Amino acid sequence: MNKQVDLPIADVQSSPDTRRIAIDRVGIKAIRHPVVVADKDDGVQHTIAVFNMYVNLPHNFKGTHMSRFVEILNSHEREISVESFQIMLQEMIEKLGADSGHIEMTFPYFINKSAPISQVKSLLDYEVTFTGEIKDNEYFFTMKVVVPVTSLCPCSKKISNYGAHNQRSHVTISVRTNSFVWIEDITRIAEMNASCELYGLLKRPDEKYVTERAYDNPKFVEDIVRDIAEVLNHDARIDAYIVESENFESIHNHSAYALIENDKQRRE
Repeated sequence: MNKQVDLPIADVQSSPDTRRIAIDRVGIKAIRHPVVVADKDDGVQHTIAVFNMYVNLPHNFKGTHMSRFVEILNSHEREISVESFQIMLQEMIEKLGADSGHIEMTFPYFINKSAPISQVKSLLDYEVTFTGEIKDNEYFFTMKVVVPVTSLCPCSKKISNYGAHNQRSHVTISVRTNSFVWIEDITRIAEMNASCELYGLLKRPDEKYVTERAYDNPKFVEDIVRDIAEVLNHDARIDAYIVESENFESIHNHSAYALIENDKQRRE
């Protein structure tokens, strides 16, 4: 009987490529993974995140090793933070022989809110995205939070005898930070500068309150982004931001939208 000889398995990805075209980003998208995120009230929160993970690929390599992305993700079971993002990125770049790396994770984040009058508690969910990037040996971290709020039209209130039209709106705040910022800090900035914030559960006295609160605090989409930008301009923890507001109009079949972008470091 002939003894079987184990031959080495070819590493096709590392083979040379002759087209001399580098790839800016290559990796994996839309992989779900359980994570633990810092929670301002309860210490940590367990949730499920969708990850996108990329590196650059030099022109002389045919492909990247996709399995290594999953290995890196599975090796980081600890709490996800700005620091762990940087560690993961460094590890990704080193293991894949790249010069730059990019990780995005998007997840639902829940805040236990008390209704304004009855104080009954309920959870409200927010969509959060952490983005980490290393490029030219510099590390950048961005947090994006989508905050649902209420907006009430100042024009409608002014011209109408019997109330004003309002709508649910999405305020999206993306911040590049130089120190730790809680997710809750960003949601509060958005909610405090809308016509009224949203709650998961309201009793009748709460419903009366939020209706009257919005009526007493009318805001155009332009007002919302300007008021939020004013707060972010004075927050020393934030180096750059994008604030967006999309109002899902209740009397039109389109949305109203506004955006302000500011890199405070460029203006220094």
